[in-house]
Amino acid sequence: MPLELFITGTDTGVGKTLVSMLLLRALRAQGLTVRGLKPIASGAVPTSDGLRNEDALALQSASFPAVDYATVNPYCFEPAIAPHLAAARAGTPLATDALVAWYRRAADGVDAVVTEGAGGWRVPLHPTGYLSDLPEALGIDVVLVVGLRLGCLNHARLTFEAIARGHRCRFAGWIGNGVDPEFAEREANLDTLTDQLGGPALAIIPWLQPGSTVSETALDGAELLRRLRAR
Repeated sequence: MPLELFITGTDTGVGKTLVSMLLLRALRAQGLTVRGLKPIASGAVPTSDGLRNEDALALQSASFPAVDYATVNPYCFEPAIAPHLAAARAGTPLATDALVAWYRRAADGVDAVVTEGAGGWRVPLHPTGYLSDLPEALGIDVVLVVGLRLGCLNHARLTFEAIARGHRCRFAGWIGNGVDPEFAEREANLDTLTDQLGGPALAIIPWLQPGSTVSETALDGAELLRRLRAR
């Protein structure tokens, strides 16, 4: 069985791709074959090869061995709107069983799979479900990326409770990302998150200038993996 992780966030723009890339690079450094996946992406640009999403391209580039784009990101939509709205506009049905079948094909043959969600945990997928139905159907361990800014305590706790309520997924831990350099009472808020999320963060990413690379997080990927595996 490969190591399987689903990366969700307290909101959109909190650093899910950054964390996914960090994990993929750390796993590759341990000599493992890895695959980064993004089942649904909205916000893409037309290219000669079709629509391409920046985050999905990053996950594709971090995968080893090389993998085609359609395997990484089977549902890609041009407008940067909620995925279920983008899918409806495109006339493309989104169904959990189709995503489960895609995932099983895409995850086959590698040592580790890191799947990045879209937005937060309960992003609508179709009229009767959510993107979280995918990891819940598969029983994948979940890592929560908390954007460290005003409001994150409520968002983080509600997400934690929703993951626990599903029963099929194990909450593997959380990572704080310093998205707001002016975040007041940062250390006190981190203490509260530790209490509310069942333990200390797997890692804290400092605030980074826009466009910063994964290497600029200055995090020890091997230590992050050790903490994940110890949970």
